[in-house]
Amino acid sequence: MGDQASYFFGPADDLPGLDELLAHAVGNTGSHMGGVYLLTPGQNALRLEVAMGLPSPIASQWSRLRLESLAPASNALRERRLIWVPGQEEMARYFPDAALVLPYSFSTAAAPIYTEPDDWGTLLLLWPSPHASDLNRHERDVIEITCRRMGVLLRRAAEAGRRVVPGERPRLLVAARGNTPDMEEALAALDYVNRLPEGCCALDMDGRVTFITQRAADMLGGKVSELLGARPWDVLPWLRDPVFEDHYRAAALSNQVTAFTARNPRGERLAFELHSDPLGISIRVVPVPGPALPGPPGAAEPLIRPIRADTLYNLVHLAATLTRAVTVQDVVDLVSEQVMVLCDAQGMAILLAENGRMLVVGSHNYETEIIDHFDGLPLTAHTASQHVMLTGEAAFFESWDDLVARHSDAIRQPGMSAWAVLPLIASDRPIGTCVLSYARPRAFTADERATLTSLAGLVAQALERARLYDVKHQLAEALQASLLPSALPAIPRLDVAARYLPATLGMDIGGDFYDLISLDDTTAAAVIGDVQGHDMTAAALMGQVRTAIHAHATAGASPGEVLYHTNRLLIDLAPDLFTSCLYVNLDLARHTACLASAGHLPPLLCRPGEPAEIIDIPSGLLLGLDPESDYPTLELPLPPGSLLALYTDGLIEVPGVDIGEGMEALGRRLTRSAGRPLAMVAQTLIDHALDVQQRTDDIALLLLKHV
Repeated sequence: MGDQASYFFGPADDLPGLDELLAHAVGNTGSHMGGVYLLTPGQNALRLEVAMGLPSPIASQWSRLRLESLAPASNALRERRLIWVPGQEEMARYFPDAALVLPYSFSTAAAPIYTEPDDWGTLLLLWPSPHASDLNRHERDVIEITCRRMGVLLRRAAEAGRRVVPGERPRLLVAARGNTPDMEEALAALDYVNRLPEGCCALDMDGRVTFITQRAADMLGGKVSELLGARPWDVLPWLRDPVFEDHYRAAALSNQVTAFTARNPRGERLAFELHSDPLGISIRVVPVPGPALPGPPGAAEPLIRPIRADTLYNLVHLAATLTRAVTVQDVVDLVSEQVMVLCDAQGMAILLAENGRMLVVGSHNYETEIIDHFDGLPLTAHTASQHVMLTGEAAFFESWDDLVARHSDAIRQPGMSAWAVLPLIASDRPIGTCVLSYARPRAFTADERATLTSLAGLVAQALERARLYDVKHQLAEALQASLLPSALPAIPRLDVAARYLPATLGMDIGGDFYDLISLDDTTAAAVIGDVQGHDMTAAALMGQVRTAIHAHATAGASPGEVLYHTNRLLIDLAPDLFTSCLYVNLDLARHTACLASAGHLPPLLCRPGEPAEIIDIPSGLLLGLDPESDYPTLELPLPPGSLLALYTDGLIEVPGVDIGEGMEALGRRLTRSAGRPLAMVAQTLIDHALDVQQRTDDIALLLLKHV
């Protein structure tokens, strides 16, 4: 197999090589669809660069993925491993968003494309069901080799200054056809299908009609000339029911026969069979015997047509994704990434009302001068956005003349010719507007207006939640900053480095704390602790504990006495909370350290020329448990050049790894880096912790070096 694919190592700028590698992977694994996602430079996102066999509505729907999103392609690159999803049940279990939007039977493999140390993207392959419960050795080899060669190709292009940057829309490859019949054979085949009592129709993978018999067109109620090159549901109103497009999508993705029956506008029952392969879909339309029934109400195009299947699935996808949007910026990004694609818009701006003014919180494809003009305008300004905000009713402008006729002082964004200004209503009150702009004049149909208004409602609810989170997050950050030392005191003969990282969950606030206290010219105290919890209460309690320790330390109490008095205070303040704590008294003149622990992890000590060791301290109970708890002390030598590391469990805890092994591993890393500048040592330890674990706990680190 390696010899067959060796030609793929062409020049670094040979971009068709990426297409050939994708085609090779699809053809040699037995998959019927595939795509290559590339990591967008400077963005935490993947874009679909090229796809094969994938219908364009689905390709557009999944053209952009956030790297942190829950999807096979993003998980594969984020975890740098092959993700295999054998069927619909597993997709629903592990990737519920994808299962909601693509509720069809198929198997999926996603594999990372990378070359150390760079990540490039993901290879995605789809198989028709049923497939074996796991990939076989040959399929895995093809995927692995293809990803390796794609990585080399992309790396070489980047090194040559021609990095492959994915476009706004994916390129769609068409599978190669076999031998094309000559004209005589083609005419004979046409005569054959025209003599059949059933209708025949062929769609490409984009859902467009490539061939249709007169019999099929008659049964559907359309003209051959109108249907060729178009999607049937775009031409015939009665086919706009989601059931038709849904079966097309099901046939395309699952590569299985799908069938259903329906009545045409004349009341005749028709049986549809869809047969799919990587080149397209063949449809049989057979009349079902029986008398014709009165035509359905939808035989003539209704005022508001049924929502399209792709729109329906996109709405479900957007709703599910918006539930996980945390900040206002998250919502803005999702509107830019998904709503604009869904609505085929070329520009976007979101404005929120605050203190009597409209503030632009996000935009896409709008010039800075225009954004600056509208940002901060009072609600009383006579603009389309302010009018929609105050009335709560959407406004649609089909052309520039239409906009100017209703708002004479409007300012035009170059290249835009139609606008939808949508109210953002949450908790029964307008909170802002979403402006979608289009490059060409556009007649907004009734169903488009309804869909856009529904989208705005989803966005408004997400924005309301996000604004509340942003306020709480800012409050949490301010509280955290006020409780931790903004700067550690400069102490002669002591070099210090400290790091604090809150947990990634919740509001990014926690109860870990540290402090350094100058006692006199030659002595200092260091403390580190971990309060139970990751919320406001824990943070507030942490501040009280730190204040109590500081007060008792400066009053001249010994390490054991400091912990004893702090314990009594904690029980009085919060009898249902507790904290671990390690207190160290440093005598830099005598080169000694005296330590006391309240159930905290032991420190690491790295003396000059020696490996780091775990200091075994006799420990008292956690602070806050027993008012009579005693805290014994330990004194040890601290010669110049010694490095003492105090830390919380977030630095070493890894699921499935014993905490003792974590401390030993930390000691080895400390030994290797002890000779470097202390700030670099601290950052090295933090970086390693972030590389090997998904952080769910706070991290506090305090390094003390006697110089």
